[in-house]
Amino acid sequence: MEREAESLIGESESFLDLLERLSQVAPLAKPVLVIGERGTGKELIAARLHYLSERWDRPFIKLNCAAINEELLESEMFGHVAGAYTGASKSRAGRFETADGGTLFLDELASMSLRLQEKLLRVVEYGQFERVGSNEMRQVDVRIIGAANVDLPAWAAEGRFREDLLDRLSFDVLTLPPLRFRPEDIVPLAEHFAKGMVKQLRHEYFAGFTGAASATLENYAWPGNVRELKNVVERAVYRAVPGKPVSRIEFDPFASPFRPSSRMPDSAPAGATTSAPVPEAQIRYPYDFTEVVAEFEAARLTHALDAHQHHQGRTAEALGLSYDKLRGLLRKHDIGR
Repeated sequence: MEREAESLIGESESFLDLLERLSQVAPLAKPVLVIGERGTGKELIAARLHYLSERWDRPFIKLNCAAINEELLESEMFGHVAGAYTGASKSRAGRFETADGGTLFLDELASMSLRLQEKLLRVVEYGQFERVGSNEMRQVDVRIIGAANVDLPAWAAEGRFREDLLDRLSFDVLTLPPLRFRPEDIVPLAEHFAKGMVKQLRHEYFAGFTGAASATLENYAWPGNVRELKNVVERAVYRAVPGKPVSRIEFDPFASPFRPSSRMPDSAPAGATTSAPVPEAQIRYPYDFTEVVAEFEAARLTHALDAHQHHQGRTAEALGLSYDKLRGLLRKHDIGR
């Protein structure tokens, strides 16, 4: 089994339910739709569906339908004959022929035009298609897995997606839970990505996350889901001291007091950040309250210093503190030495 198909990690009830449904439908040579937000791992789910099927030793072909324009997408899917269009100097097989006997994963399915959806419908129903520029009918045996991050039934009701194609593709629909709805999976995933980065950096071992760092990871909403988590964790490990627990988590790699800004004159200083309170439902217990508060306090002080180019007088004024009070806090957290 491919490494990417083995890297699905989670302990939450919603994720385990998803894997159970996946295992049930995987052996069947039926089309499946994988629905989920960006970064939730739709391609990993598609790979697992393929490698748990009887087609595991046949081709697993991927195609992102949003990555290329309609004319090239048609050729990528169905192939073309020589002279079919400008630049087509020789005949070429498409992804359906390449995937014959195996599985074809069509990502960003909703971006496909209605005309191409009609051609796709024929392949789903009869396994038949024609190369671009040819009248010769070709026959293939391909299992189709489609993925989308939109409400396809709503798109079908609006005429933006063919209802008959949706019916054919939705033998089963696997809807991936966003990471914010599976908080108990965040730290195990983070540790997995951290160990991979430690190996890539050729460090001896991963020393773990501090309690405050773990709480920071768990209490973040993760709009970019697992993909964002991977980036954040790998960056944190890369910047951490080898052999020491990761203590600093930074979500925005562009954060800098010198970052160019298009702000209005009366807006906040460049580099200043705001922090919305974490919803109670997302807070994970137990955690070390004192350590989390200290981490938050140190982070706010650091951001304020950065926003005021490390001028302690202006920083104290911006925070509503006396100069001596600010100096005491900086000494407490060992900041600025």
